[in-house]
Amino acid sequence: MAMKGFLIAIIVAAVAVPAFATDYVVGDNAGWKLGVNYTAWAEGKDFFVGDRLMFMYTPGSHNVLKVDGADFQKCASSNATAKPLTSGNDLITLATPGKKWYICNIADHCPKGMKLVITVSEAEGPAPAPLPGSSAPPPGTSAAGGIFPGPLKYTVWMLAALALSNMVVA
Repeated sequence: MAMKGFLIAIIVAAVAVPAFATDYVVGDNAGWKLGVNYTAWAEGKDFFVGDRLMFMYTPGSHNVLKVDGADFQKCASSNATAKPLTSGNDLITLATPGKKWYICNIADHCPKGMKLVITVSEAEGPAPAPLPGSSAPPPGTSAAGGIFPGPLKYTVWMLAALALSNMVVA
């Protein structure tokens, strides 16, 4: 009976894992800084509603500002009320499909290449509900601390599956 519960939990976890959104660290190990080709970084990646972008940089040296296509081309924001993210660990949830443009608006960083444009597609499946007692940061907000990289998400699901298998046996 214990083996049957364990197998059911593993199947449930395996089916649920693909529904997870993907977390992307912009620039991978290089992060958000001068000298990185963000066009090349985004090439070949498929971004979906629910995915998250983490802009990692030294606070005070860079920032992240969401702009429209025209402002992206100018490397300047025409929105006087737009506030850049400045934590150094800025987490942005991709909440809607379409083109998204981000720049660093410190000094001449954007003209020197600190800008990112991506296309976000509709999610392929239903977005997972947050775990009880937890909440995701609102779209476009900064989050202190890190993110859960892909392998950690799978580990969490496997641990949940093991816990579930123990409940099924009891």
